[in-house]
Amino acid sequence: MVRLSDAKGVPTMSANALQTPTTPAPTPRHRAPFAIRAGRLADIPALVRLEETCFETDRLSRRSFHHMLTKAKASLFVAQAEGTDGELLGYGIVLFHLGTALARLYSLAVHPEARGRGIGVRLLDYAEAETRAHDCVALRLEVRTDNAAAIALYESRGYRRLAPLPHYYEDESDGWRYEKRMKFSPAPSVPQVPYYHQTTDFTCGPACLMMAMSALDPARPIDPDDEIRIWREATTIFMTSGHGGCGPFGLSLAAHRRGFQVRTIVTRSGPLFLESVRSVEKKRIMERAQASVRADFRAAGLKAEIAPITADTLKQALDDGWIPILLISSYRFNAEKVPHWIVVTGVDDRFLLVHDPDMDDDLLKTDVDCVHVPVPRSAFDSMARYGRSRLQAAVLLRGKATVRKKTAGKEHDA
Repeated sequence: MVRLSDAKGVPTMSANALQTPTTPAPTPRHRAPFAIRAGRLADIPALVRLEETCFETDRLSRRSFHHMLTKAKASLFVAQAEGTDGELLGYGIVLFHLGTALARLYSLAVHPEARGRGIGVRLLDYAEAETRAHDCVALRLEVRTDNAAAIALYESRGYRRLAPLPHYYEDESDGWRYEKRMKFSPAPSVPQVPYYHQTTDFTCGPACLMMAMSALDPARPIDPDDEIRIWREATTIFMTSGHGGCGPFGLSLAAHRRGFQVRTIVTRSGPLFLESVRSVEKKRIMERAQASVRADFRAAGLKAEIAPITADTLKQALDDGWIPILLISSYRFNAEKVPHWIVVTGVDDRFLLVHDPDMDDDLLKTDVDCVHVPVPRSAFDSMARYGRSRLQAAVLLRGKATVRKKTAGKEHDA
């Protein structure tokens, strides 16, 4: 069985999965002609038997298969022997994520007695066809470095090696991340932005700031303690139900204090994020907190640019050496209408590439799904606006040595 990842996103791929085993001897049904088709609920008992045959641990459960077939944004497909009682010879699962054009090969399984017949290749063909059918531009996967057969298959099919994964597997074995572009291959304008996933629900902004600062200053380590330090400096949102997030002025001020050039672009001045607040007392506290941060922002000699933010704005910023941190509505990513910060790593004529710091376990995400994620330009306008006022905000970072160019937006005292 080829398992690219388990139900928790931890890969457990067998090194011999794509090789022809010497034992046990194949039974006639495992040598019968087969066909690839979409999975259905009636397949669940056979899928569970296949799991039990091929794995001693980390098995997908009956409930997991039911979820994949009924609720997950996924495609589950099977290889079934023809002329039999419905015995499955293999299956595959491809995951798709809201608001992106990226797919992930989550699992690819072939029965031990049915290997050596090209079933894995046919399942991979189907996975790529599903990726194209969902208008995704890339399919990603992980593989162990010692799985020579699988690596040879993927590389022969045009998959390119993206990054090493040291100690990625449960047994501390190393892995590789691979990707195949289905339609075109946009190159990130800032390819060296490291990835860091937020460790709390409320620190997406600090996590993005840490990624951008590390890209501009590679000698600067990514310190998890810095995530909380920056949040304490930058948070301007008071929440009675939990911790608040960070606003653009606080994030800009935190970057400025750490020696980076900063541009702050918003579509309007004054307090932000207040329109959905019903409590008069909560709104009053938020206004005071934000006023304090804006005063510090001005005292540091920083000014806000009042201007719309477009994909072309971000592309020009990248070309000029800035790394944009962009405010979005997370609805496009996880169907929740909350403000969220991401790092823009590239823009071309069809897509924006972004690092999303939110590795959502509920959506079966790992860092594979969050790095250089392609977002269609057609989705940008709705994604990059928050709330009824359609607020836009971005914080742009650049190193100290670069001379700042004149910007198109007018400057404002925040």
